[in-house]
This record gives sequence, C-alpha cells and structure tokens, in this order.
Amino acid sequence: MRLPSAIIFLTLLSVAFAATAAPLPSPHQVDIPQANGVLHAQLYKPDGDGPFPVVIALHGCGGLAAGRSEQVAPRYRDWAEQLIKGGKAVLLPDSYGSRELGPQCRVGERRVHARRERVADIMAARQWLVQQPWAAHDRISLMGWANGASALLWAVRPQLSSRGAEPDFRSAVAFYPDCRVSAGLGWSARIPTLVLIGAKDDVSSPPACRQMIDGARGRSALVRIVVYPGAYHDFDRANFPLHVASSTSDAALPERGHLGTDPEARADSQKRVAEWLAR
Repeated sequence: MRLPSAIIFLTLLSVAFAATAAPLPSPHQVDIPQANGVLHAQLYKPDGDGPFPVVIALHGCGGLAAGRSEQVAPRYRDWAEQLIKGGKAVLLPDSYGSRELGPQCRVGERRVHARRERVADIMAARQWLVQQPWAAHDRISLMGWANGASALLWAVRPQLSSRGAEPDFRSAVAFYPDCRVSAGLGWSARIPTLVLIGAKDDVSSPPACRQMIDGARGRSALVRIVVYPGAYHDFDRANFPLHVASSTSDAALPERGHLGTDPEARADSQKRVAEWLAR
C-alpha cells in the first residue's frame, strides 16, 4: 500500500507546485498622452490577443508604487492578481509619479485633486484603452481605493457622460471613498456603482456614503453600498495589522484614523467585486 500512497503524495505535490508556479506576470509601463503631459501607467494583461475586459484601477493617496523598489504596491498587485485570474486586464494609472510627486495624503501638501487631475487621468486612460485591439471596448470598468475611489465618484457622475471616448464604462467599484462632498451635492451615477466601506472607518465616513447612495436611488443607474461591521479603513489590504494612522509619520498614510486588515471583509469584497464586474 506504500506505493499508491507515494504516488498520491507526489501527485498532490505536483498539483500544489503547478498552482504556485505561475506567479503574476510583471507589469509593463505604458505612456498615455494627455493635454498637459504624459500619464504613466502599469499594465497587467493576460496572455493572448483578447479582447479582454479591462479594469482601470485607481490608487489611494499613498500613490501607486511601494517606495522606489517596486512599481506597484502590494495591495494593488494582489488585486491585479485576482482580476487577471478572472480573465481581466488591469491598467493602473500613476497619477502622482507621472507628475513627479510623492504621496498626497496630507491636505496641506495635496497638489493632485480627485475631482480634477485624477478625473482627467481616468478619461485619458479610457481614451487610450479604446484604441487598443486587445481591450474589450464595451467592458472597461473602474475600481478605486480611498482618494482613487473619490475620483471614481466624480468620473461616473452623469455630468461627465459626454466627455472622452465611447462606449462608456461598464461598471465601477469604490473602496472607502470620502463621500462627504458628493453626499452634499446630490450625487448620482450613470453606470452601475458599488461602494464598499467598513462601519468603523474613521478616515472616510460610512454615514456620508450611505446618505449618498440612498439619495441617488430613483434618479441614478444601479448603485449599492456594503458596510462591513467591525471593519476599518484599508480592510481589504492583506497582512496589515490594525493601527492608528496619526501615530505614524509615514506620508503615505492618512493623517488620522484607524487602518487595518479585516479578513472576513477582505474575502467578501473579493467575491463581490468579481460578481459586480461580471455583470
């Protein structure tokens, strides 16, 4: 009986090795023309000619890179891996690095704004994608975190429907945006939009996000919000112990509030994002 057992063990070992033998491919930089310069972006693309659905992924206030050693921070690389497994390409515009700027988390240092420069980056990215033969032009979606999610909320407003290339975005997913301004302006969306936020998020404002979504119903495309009990800001970031942002001098972190992984919310958000983008 030892031989069959050994065969089974070797088979399981080879399956496990095969599962880990295909790491996420390295991104390659693309340069996207804009009116005021060039927008640098990192592109992850499945093998083959496509056409592939594409997600434009928008980094938070800390920027796209993880220091000088990595082109893409682990949080966004992890999500790119999830999305590529689902057959999607991922384009990550670098709104700060393209302008030779570092993190923009401190209000007094902020030179790139969600409703202006970052919306312009989103539109430039879409215009570039509809010119690519490997991209499914009718399945370009948006996904953003924190400041990037706030930019997303501006980009999906009906007032911007005439800007840029057609067809329009397919859908959008916003992780813990700052909804306070949008809630006070009668926000609505022209495309299906999902907001994911922790109930204990004291960097953004869960009540403002719920008010924004509730106010949009009946005069908007499909909008949904999921509020995760017990979860804080950055709940989807892997291996990020809960801590207080104000206790650190790291310029790539918000000026205040609690940050940290919530494993249950992280797992649920991965499932919901896959379902939402498959619509």
